[in-house]
Amino acid sequence: MIVLDTTVLVYAKGAGHPFRDPCRELIEAVSDGLIEATTTVEVIQEFVHVRARRRGRGDAAALGAAYAELLAPLISVNRETLDRGLEMFVTPGSPGAFDCVLASAALSAGADALVSADVAFGEVAGPRHVIPDRPGIAALLDSV
Repeated sequence: MIVLDTTVLVYAKGAGHPFRDPCRELIEAVSDGLIEATTTVEVIQEFVHVRARRRGRGDAAALGAAYAELLAPLISVNRETLDRGLEMFVTPGSPGAFDCVLASAALSAGADALVSADVAFGEVAGPRHVIPDRPGIAALLDSV
C-alpha cells in the first residue's frame, strides 16, 4: 500500500507539467485496482483548497470527493501520529509540519511508500519516498 501526497493529486488533474502524465498513470492504476493507495483527509482538503483557487469551488469539491472515494479508506491521524510527526518536524532538515505528520501517518499505516514531488520527504524517517516522475512511477507499477 502506498500513501499519496497532495502533489500527486494536483499534478494528476493539472495542466502541462513533467509529473502530470506519471501521476495520471498512477491514479489510473489505483482506479483499475492494480495498486493499493490511500491518503489522509488533510491531503484531500489541501488538494481542494489548491484546486479551488484555479478552477472554482464546485469543481474542486467534486474532485476532492472523487479522490476520497478512490483512496478510501483514508488514514486517520490520531494523537500518537501527530506527536511522532511533531518530533520529526523539529529534526534539522525536516520538511514542514504538514508533511511530517503525513509521513508519520504513512508510517503508522504500514505504507510501503509515500509518493510526493516534495523532495524533503527523503529527509524524514518514514516509508520509502517516491518522486512521481516517470522512473519513480514506473518502478512502483513494475513492483505490483
